[in-house]
Amino acid sequence: MMRALGPLRHRNFALVWTAALLSNVGSWMQTVAVGVLVTARTGRPAWTGLVAAAGFLPIGLLSPVGGLLADRFDRRWWLFVSTVGETVFAAVLAGLAATGHATPAVVTLLVFGGGSMAAVGFPAYQAMLPNLVPTDELGSAISLSSAQFNLGRVVGPALAGLAIVAGGYSWAFGINAVSFVAVLVALCLVRLPSTTRPTDRPSLRHRLLDGARSTARNPGARLAVVLISVVAVTASPFIALVPAVAFKAFRSEASGTSLLVTAQGIGAVLGALALTPLADRYGRRAVLLADLVAVSLALTAYGLSPTLWTAGVAMVLVGATYIGVLAGCNTLVQLHAPDALRGRMLGIYMMALGILYPVGALAQGAIADLVGIRVVTVGGALVLLAITGLVLRGRVLAIPDPPGAAGVAGAPGAAGVAGVAASPAARAAAAADPPPAPPVPAGRLAPFGPSSLRRAAAPTRPRDSSA
Repeated sequence: MMRALGPLRHRNFALVWTAALLSNVGSWMQTVAVGVLVTARTGRPAWTGLVAAAGFLPIGLLSPVGGLLADRFDRRWWLFVSTVGETVFAAVLAGLAATGHATPAVVTLLVFGGGSMAAVGFPAYQAMLPNLVPTDELGSAISLSSAQFNLGRVVGPALAGLAIVAGGYSWAFGINAVSFVAVLVALCLVRLPSTTRPTDRPSLRHRLLDGARSTARNPGARLAVVLISVVAVTASPFIALVPAVAFKAFRSEASGTSLLVTAQGIGAVLGALALTPLADRYGRRAVLLADLVAVSLALTAYGLSPTLWTAGVAMVLVGATYIGVLAGCNTLVQLHAPDALRGRMLGIYMMALGILYPVGALAQGAIADLVGIRVVTVGGALVLLAITGLVLRGRVLAIPDPPGAAGVAGAPGAAGVAGVAASPAARAAAAADPPPAPPVPAGRLAPFGPSSLRRAAAPTRPRDSSA
């Protein structure tokens, strides 16, 4: 467990992690409040799916552009700019809710705007992770980032319920706007080594196609995109439809939604903290396959739960296994992507999730209006289970080891193609000859400010440095 918490020893990672946690608490408060507001005023699961899609669809549309910008400009400054945009949309939503003008249509448009700012900024956040921790702690850092996101899921819904009761929806939206300040402050305090950005000027289309081609040629990244695409359509819509499950299946609105979302968050935190020890023992591929099977079974139990409390217990299991799938796929991309292309390859990965998740949410919401929310939830889970069976039969996870991944917990280099834990001797050999750190221009820290949006000048003589 201490190894799982190891990245928090590093100042830069701890700053970003803590700020993101505070911001995610606010974001989950808004997510729950928006879902409850729209469901209560329309009474239709389709509207619930629509507003969730509005927040997530921009990730599919704009993540490749955000990844391109993350590879082109200073990632820290670009993340700062996009966070300011998210703050503005959250503040406008709070103002409209306070004045009684937050209709479902207006809320959906504002959620889309905030999601657009998140979409162009999130690839920069993801691409920064390898610069915040040493290479051998990257897997743990990704798991901790997942835990942080879901710890916000635990705290946020509970606070959302209190805020709605105490002051209405505007309180939840306003707290979210204020929470972004933590990220802005952290980004001002983080110090990262400067990196050399490309000085050529290829067209936007050429750079986007370069990222897409690199993802298609890379076996690890390609596999991650395929897996997350399947999960996004079959399993992920359960997130958007939680308010509909609470309302339709259990006749509970705000309290039921908060309970189910909180239960999922608790499971996700526990699952994320367990990922590193499990990956060390069994290999990250074996854990990913196990999570694919387990999340299908857990979602089936969730859909068949007779009471709200049994659904909450099932949601703990759903959260623990679903986060394992997400973290496993994300780690595949992070380990296989070269630094110069990491933003764009992560953008392609998030585009797949961002497009197919809202499509799945809209489709499952519409089908639920016809056949019932329970049938849709169980049906999606069984489809995922069947596809996972095909994956196991075809052994499609047998991909080559990424270069320099031998030291990453549970990475292919540490566990082998079959997902069997490496011997102590093999681990000792990997530790004795770690991959070299990326070259960093000597004696400089990346500037933080508008000037850092300019492309870097010619590189100075590089030296080895730990990120």
